[in-house]
Amino acid sequence: MKDDVGRELVLLRHAKSAWPDVPDHQRPLARRGRRDAPVMGRWLRGTGHVPDQVLCSTACRARQTWQLAQAELGAIPPVSFDDDLYLGSAVQFLDLIRGAPPAVRTLLIVGHDPALPELALMLAATAPAGDAESGSEAAPVAALDRMRAKFPTAAIAVLQLGGNWDQLAPGSARLTSFVTPRDLAATRAKPDRDRR
Repeated sequence: MKDDVGRELVLLRHAKSAWPDVPDHQRPLARRGRRDAPVMGRWLRGTGHVPDQVLCSTACRARQTWQLAQAELGAIPPVSFDDDLYLGSAVQFLDLIRGAPPAVRTLLIVGHDPALPELALMLAATAPAGDAESGSEAAPVAALDRMRAKFPTAAIAVLQLGGNWDQLAPGSARLTSFVTPRDLAATRAKPDRDRR
């Protein structure tokens, strides 16, 4: 691959967590979260968004999300756990991403609200640069609007950028996908309705 091919940033919000009487950092996934995380891992594999490297929050719910998603990837990328992805801001997330090695083509971040959605909105160009003649801008614009409205647990945003990670800046990426567990459940249910 050439260096000018660009990079892909995948942002995964941790799956639905439970609320037992433990410190916030130790909160585990709820039943729904344990169900949704593998579904999102299968989506990553099926759509070719398998990461070369993973940066994950140190919180229990984020670690569990990554473990369950990774089990469905068919790959074992290197993972680093970072406290800045637990309590950090979108700007701190951006600084971590800029430090990724140039050899990494697809980087996955497992993080939390509000920093992860804020990062996605900060990076996504407000007018995605698609091929206007093919109409490819419609889906990214709709995805951006949906992401702006709500970035639920276990949702994934995929952004493409040109150049190296250290060149990543606000508005410099293009949102290509935004998918939630509910989207995938609806997709699985639709063929059954069509058979009637």
